[in-house]
Order: sequence, then structure tokens, then C-alpha cells
Amino acid sequence: MAATDHTAPDREAWSIRVRGTVQGVGFRPFVYRAATGLGLDGTVGNVAGDVVIEVAGPASAVAALARAVREQAPPHAVVTDMIMEPVVGVPALAPPGSGFAVVDSAADPAGRTGFAGLPVDLATCDDCLRELFDPADRRYRYPFINCTNCGPRATIVDELPYDRVRTAMAGFPLCVRCATEYRDPYDRRFHAEPLACPECGPRLSWRSDEATHTGQDALAAAAAAIAAGRIVALKGIGGYQLVCDAAQASTVDILRKRKRRPSKPFAVMAVDLTEATRLGRLAETDRQLLGSPARPIVLVPAHPGAGLARAVHPGTDQVGLFLPYTPLHHLLLRTLARPLVVTSGNRSEEPIAIDDADALTRLATVADGFLQHDRPIRSRYDDSVVRTIDGCRVTVRRARGYAPDPLPLPVPADRPVLAVGAQLKHTFTLARGDRALVGPHGGSLDDADAVAAFHATLGQLCRLHRFAPELVAHDLHPGYLSTRYAVDTVPASRRVAVQHHHAHVVSCAAENGVEGPFIGVAYDGLGLGDDGTLWGGEVLLASYTRYRRLGRFSTAPLPGGEAAVRRPARMALGYLFGGEFPLPTTPPTGFLDRLHPGERETIQHMVARGVNSPRASSAGRLFDAVSSLLGICDDVSYEGEAAVMLEAAAATVTSAPAALPWRVTEVDRVWVYDCGATLAAVLEGIAAGEPAAALAAAFHRTIVAVTVALCERAAEQSGVAVVCLSGGCLQNRILATDLLTALAAGGLVGYLNRDVPANDGGISYGQAVVAAAQAREG
Repeated sequence: MAATDHTAPDREAWSIRVRGTVQGVGFRPFVYRAATGLGLDGTVGNVAGDVVIEVAGPASAVAALARAVREQAPPHAVVTDMIMEPVVGVPALAPPGSGFAVVDSAADPAGRTGFAGLPVDLATCDDCLRELFDPADRRYRYPFINCTNCGPRATIVDELPYDRVRTAMAGFPLCVRCATEYRDPYDRRFHAEPLACPECGPRLSWRSDEATHTGQDALAAAAAAIAAGRIVALKGIGGYQLVCDAAQASTVDILRKRKRRPSKPFAVMAVDLTEATRLGRLAETDRQLLGSPARPIVLVPAHPGAGLARAVHPGTDQVGLFLPYTPLHHLLLRTLARPLVVTSGNRSEEPIAIDDADALTRLATVADGFLQHDRPIRSRYDDSVVRTIDGCRVTVRRARGYAPDPLPLPVPADRPVLAVGAQLKHTFTLARGDRALVGPHGGSLDDADAVAAFHATLGQLCRLHRFAPELVAHDLHPGYLSTRYAVDTVPASRRVAVQHHHAHVVSCAAENGVEGPFIGVAYDGLGLGDDGTLWGGEVLLASYTRYRRLGRFSTAPLPGGEAAVRRPARMALGYLFGGEFPLPTTPPTGFLDRLHPGERETIQHMVARGVNSPRASSAGRLFDAVSSLLGICDDVSYEGEAAVMLEAAAATVTSAPAALPWRVTEVDRVWVYDCGATLAAVLEGIAAGEPAAALAAAFHRTIVAVTVALCERAAEQSGVAVVCLSGGCLQNRILATDLLTALAAGGLVGYLNRDVPANDGGISYGQAVVAAAQAREG
């Protein structure tokens, strides 16, 4: 670095702009301590979403500060970019001996091309946890203890830059002792915006038909209610949660009935890692994820006989475990000393309640009591869900702890892009410059409440980041409410329609930094193809801007449309009566006997006449059909249930199965996997008395073999050896793990989604990448 307008030997002045996750993570105190220790003069402050350092001093000291910023940032900070520019006029910037100071946050007069730093919520840190249970500490058992290393962030923000006056904490004036901590750059709570104590901060309250309490009495009442087998609605960080004893079978059954959630697994919160190890079989990556600041729900194999009620995770050997991430959770778990069901505070398919009055109304028929507090929730954030595949984290639901951290865009968005996602597992993405901000998981856009929640979250993030989209990317399906939003919001000239499965595979390629064309494998339930038919088992040759269909699964009718999605037995009949390639084998008597004769005859007539029986090349629907044929699942209460149960059955088989017979043929210059050949083998195995679990495992092995064969043909045809695997079916651990191994053995390089969900929660990110790339290409 060269000296600039120095007034003393070797004195320089520089402006250093730091971008990334640098607000709400103790970055300014870190810079203050480093600069002061080096004897530098100047200031550090938040400007929009960045941290801006203006510093003057000896060249060696300035260089040392720059190295510290790059290499020694606080544990939760992520520095993505650091821009250094020399400043003319050293005396005006920071005269020698003027010292270093932290200045107030400011808006950015020059405007931005990225995103302001909206920090994610962080789990209670070890320092605060020690204080929480220290009787000598003034915050002993205070449910809202936090510091710069932990606590709520994104869920309390009103405006940016991120300062207390622009958060939900503005209504809680600091007491003298908290104010002293807040202003002390050497204190752990310096500019900890949610800072509070029992004297000046939020307070607990308890409501039930029997009594009302506040403070520690409220906590005691809630714990007593849970211990007595009752259900408590707890106000968390990003919304209300429903809590009950995970070992009391009758209580879990009641929660299922009241919540209208017949069989989808509940998450279980364990008091600590030791208890989590007792409840599930944890790999080292699982342990790291459970203890990470994001504190996600981690899907792991359950330990049989661990004492959880059977209804916690029916139909699957996987249990979702997580650890306490708020002081209130820690207090409750320590008091009860038992694992708890902790699930979203809503009835099935509704948005999570965040408003107190709304919660009291909507959850009145679900909860027996309410543990509330008076700190408002500004943004709705569900708990994130992850699992380990191939030793790495794979995100199933991206929400609290991960969202709304921006993700890289492989092709910068020269024009701001809003991608509105799909219908199920809905997310939206804002793309600007070289960053994409994927909004939190919003559930399914199935009703007015869900759409209203989407509008509210979108409006808040656009306001916070001063984001005005010039392009809106959407799915091809005209019936998706997200597509309707795009059509109703902007003219056709500003809309970019992105095919569903192209968005899936692009999401995988983009987050893995894949450049150039790639082979995309998209296996999911249903998505509208560019030919107007329903797709779902696709092999594409793709780039960020275009794709070509090289392979697919054979088609079958969906008798009754959506009814076939809800009832896999119908899907099985669709394959038996109307598959693209006829089955040479007679359906097993056991399967047909489970069905009412009238249903069989009706569906046979519907398929024969093509009445309300759209055809689909869907991998997800094939998994459903096999699950039903094997007697594992005939009806589902949540998306993917039949496939989850099929995977659970296959996981019980310890020996490596052989693949079932399969065939690939060419139809209209596209390679087609004849699903009928495999289904015929499944039927023959059933007739021969083979165990359902063994056939389930063999079916998984078959899909792996078929996929590798299709990818090898695509590679021979295109010269491309990179394979990006996406779609909801790729969250199947057996399928994903074995595919990566088999592709590598065939000389191909496979990638999975990691930070972005492979399911429809990742669609909006893929749409944003496609829209940005197409706009740049013109």
C-alpha cells in the first residue's frame, strides 16, 4: 500500500468497506479492539449492510488491521468482500492521536448493488448459558439473556441498518447497567441490540383457563402443565411452537388430532447432546450440526426403545432432533429433564402464528395453555431442517439460523430479480448484483392465509433492502398461486417463465459453482413440462440459460389428478392399467383385495377413457406406486409420506441388494426408462413371497442403476461429465448416497444441493439464477 497525503512519516489513510455477514455478530467491537491495539486513529460504523472502517496510521499498522479483518473476524462473521481505497486528506479523516471510535449507523448515500446485512438468529452461546444458570449472576434464569454472539436478529428487525432503535427492542429502554454494557466496546454486550435484563427487558406470562402468571411463576406453570400431559403454546423467536412431553403417547396422539397432522413426524428437542445421543444414532457431522449456532432440526436414525411415543415419528426410522436454542428452551428443558415434542405453532398447512392475539385465537383449540412474552416477533421463521448425506449437511428446510443469509449468484443480476418459487414448500428469492437472498420457508401456498404470509414476508424483505424488482421469475404452471402473483403484478415483458425441473437442476449447479453445461437429474413429484405435460423423472443437458431433455421415466396416468397424489394406491392402479409400457404380469391378489371393487373398476374406466387422468413421467409417483404395491402405504397425509416409508423399509436391509430388471428404450429421440419392466419384477417378487423390505431395497438399487445408465448415455452424447442431482426424491439418503458413489465409479462427477433444499424450497433460487443469466445473455 502506498502512503496517501501523509503528514507524518509512513502515515496512511484508508477507507475499508467490509461486506458479508458483518452486522449483529460483534464485528464493530472486534475492529475497535484491533485498531486500538495497533494505535490507529479513525472510526468504524455500519453503513447500510456493510461495515465501513476509516483508518489512519502507520502503513504497517493499517496492513495489520486489514489482515485481522480478513483472518480473525468474530466466529459468526463471514467476510465475503473487502474493498480498500486510499483517502486523500489524512488530517481531516483522523488527525494523529485522535483515537479510534465506533460511530452511529448510517444509510448508504451511494446506493448498493448487493444486500444489506440482515443477520440470522443465533442460538444461546456458552457464555450466556453459564450466566443463565449462575445464581450469582444478575441475569440468573432470565429467559431473554443474550450478547453479541447470540440471540434474535432477523426476527426482531424493523429497519436497516441493524441498530436497537430499529428493532422490536426499541420499546424496552435500557436500564443503567445494561446501558453501560451496551456502550462499552470491551464488553461482550457492546451493541448487542436485543440486550436486556430482568429490570428492563421482556417478561414472561402464562395464560390458561385455570390461572395467569408472570415471570418465573409463568415458566413454572408451563413446565407443570407439560409434565401433567398437557399441550403448551410457547412463543419462540420466529413464531409460536406447540410443546408436549415426547414420551406421553396419549398426549402426542391428542396433539396430532388437534393439529390435524395424522402422521407427519414431529421434531423432538433434547436437553443436551448426551440425551440426543440416547435418542438417535448420530454421526460426527450430526453432532456438529446439532451444536452449531443455527441449531437446526437434524434427521437421524432413531434408537429403538429410546422411550419416545410411537406417534412421534410413525412410519419411519428417522427422528428429527434438535437442541435448545433460546434461553427459554434451556430453562424449560432443564426444569422438565425429558425430551419434548416441539413443533410449529399452527394447524396443518396454516402459517405459523406470530401475533399474540392471533395465536390465542387460532391455537385455542390446540393448546391447553400459553407461555408468552411481550417482545414482538417481526418476521415469521420456522425451524430449519437438515440431514447428513455423504458426510455433508443437506438442507431440507431453510429457515431460522440459515435464512436470510445471502447466497452467491454465479451470473450477476444486472437487473433486480424477484423469483416467486413454486406452490409447495414455498420460498421466494431476491437477486441483485452477485447475491441472492432466499426468503425463509413459507409452507405451501394452498390458502389465503399462506398467500397473505408470503406477501407480508416479501414486503418486509423488499422494504428492508430497498429492493424493487425489474424482472419476476416464475414457474410454468399457470395454476400455482405464485405464478398468478407474477402475472397479476408485472406485465409479460418483465416476466421470466422458468421450467420447474430446469430450476431444480440449476439450483444445484449454481450453489456448487458449476460452470458450463451439465447433466441435470431432476426427480420429484410433479412439475409442468414445456410440452404441457407433467414431468418428474427427468435427465436434462442444461446450462443456466437453457436445457434439452435427454431422458425421462415412462409415463403413467394419475387417476383423479390430485386424488392420485393423496392416494398412492390409485397411482399403482394407474401404472397397472395405463402405463406407457404395458405390464406383462398380473397384479397380485393381495394388492387388489385391499381395494374396494368399485374403486378398481372406476379407475380402470377412467384410465381407459382418459377421464381426469393426466399422464406424468414422475419419479415421485413411481415411488408412491411401489410403496402401495408392497403394502407399505396406500394413503398419505403429507407430501412424500409413501416414499419416506418406502425408504424406511429399504433401510432395514443390511445386505447390498441386486437391482431388479429394468429397460431403457428410445422414444422420439429421448431415452425412456421403462418403469413397467421394474414394476413387473416387483409384482413377481410379491407373488414369490419375497419380503417387502427386500423388494424396497432392490427398487432403490434399480433407480440408481437406471439413473447412472441414463447419465452415461447423456455424457457420451454431449461430452459432459458433471451431473447435478436435484428434486425432492434426492433427499432420500439411500438414493442420493448410492448415486454419488455409482456416478463416481462410472467416471462422472455428481453434485447434490447442500445449502438450498433439493425439494421445491430451492426452486426460487434456481429461477433467480436462470432469470439473471438469461437477462445478461439478452
